[in-house]
Amino acid sequence: MSDSLPSRRFFLQSAAAALLAPALSSQAADASGKLVAYVGTYTSPLKNMRPTQVDLPPGNGRGIHLFEMDRATGRLSPLSVVEMGTSPSCLALNPAKTHLYSGNETERLGDDESGSVSAFKIDPATGELKLLNSVRSGGKGPAHLTVHPNGRFVLVANYFGGSVAVLPLQPDGSLGEATDVKKDSGTVGPTKATNAAPGSFAISGHDQTHAHMIEADPSGKWVLHVDLGLDQILVWKFDGETGKLTPAESPSISLPPGDGPRHFAFHPDGRWLYSIQEEGSTIVLFDFDPQNGRLTARQTISSLPPGYAGSNFCSEILVSADGRFVYAGNRLHDSIGIFAIGADGTLTYVTEEWTRGDYPRSFTFDPSGQFLHCCNQRADHIATFQADKSTGKLTFTGHYTPVGNPSQIVFHTLSAR
Repeated sequence: MSDSLPSRRFFLQSAAAALLAPALSSQAADASGKLVAYVGTYTSPLKNMRPTQVDLPPGNGRGIHLFEMDRATGRLSPLSVVEMGTSPSCLALNPAKTHLYSGNETERLGDDESGSVSAFKIDPATGELKLLNSVRSGGKGPAHLTVHPNGRFVLVANYFGGSVAVLPLQPDGSLGEATDVKKDSGTVGPTKATNAAPGSFAISGHDQTHAHMIEADPSGKWVLHVDLGLDQILVWKFDGETGKLTPAESPSISLPPGDGPRHFAFHPDGRWLYSIQEEGSTIVLFDFDPQNGRLTARQTISSLPPGYAGSNFCSEILVSADGRFVYAGNRLHDSIGIFAIGADGTLTYVTEEWTRGDYPRSFTFDPSGQFLHCCNQRADHIATFQADKSTGKLTFTGHYTPVGNPSQIVFHTLSAR
């Protein structure tokens, strides 16, 4: 971070809020329905759950936390909590926004070594959740899930299982058993990242295969997933009728050994893909060919400010809805790197913003793109920033929302009454 950043850390919260007040007060609240935020967390077991039912990672969360966002200020106000002892750390909405799905990052479900995925129906008037069912995720520790653009399947990446799975959706939005499960295989990369910052001891997932993210391209024809342990992005052709995955003509592309690809984000035009590497602290720009699913690397840039030395673990990567900026999460450095996207898709470092907390696991814009909410996992809070759409820069609003071990936040606008 810049030399002036440490002093900013000691500004009073009220001072930050006061500086933003004129801008925020001049912005009229949107007249549409209530804006609900769902926050996934790492949780501890519920007291009435038998230890033999599920093995759980430690966590301070309580399940899925519901909030209402003030459209004028970005402030989150608590509504309710869906109590879950299964660490619903990753969330996804279906395209129609009628259902929410949670990947429950456990390693044992009953007598099986498997995580689970749960389906919830959203009350259209209140946003409250009703559990429909839960099914096996196709592997241990699901760390990411998305709903396919056709709205008929959930795609899930199992980190500890080193596998990905396709789960069909029933007419009522509930989940069926997997239509396909693919187990990653190959040579695990070295523990030392090729592109790590000088003096880095960032060693995490090069002990086995670790599927970390899965998502379809904008067309839905292709499904991509990353395996951090293999240092690869894998590409599958997706059958939208049967829910089956078959290897693409170019089934995988390798990242530098040990760098550990974690997440990726497509540019809105679908031509470019940006991959963030957890241990290498880099962002790689790929050209994406929607005809054959082929990826071609074209640029590598550090997620950290120039001159940084020491350990860092990257987390989230996000492309602004207008396609002008990329945001990259840095854990230990505890910053969000901000990069401008050029006419050819290449990135230029702009600045970084301190996350006001510890270990930013993920961050998300609200539907308007005005506010960015950062889940500071180890700080047990969400910090809210206002985005300048012309420069990409973030300004802290002064709003902290207490949540135990927040992992991911997604938004849903209710119908106006």
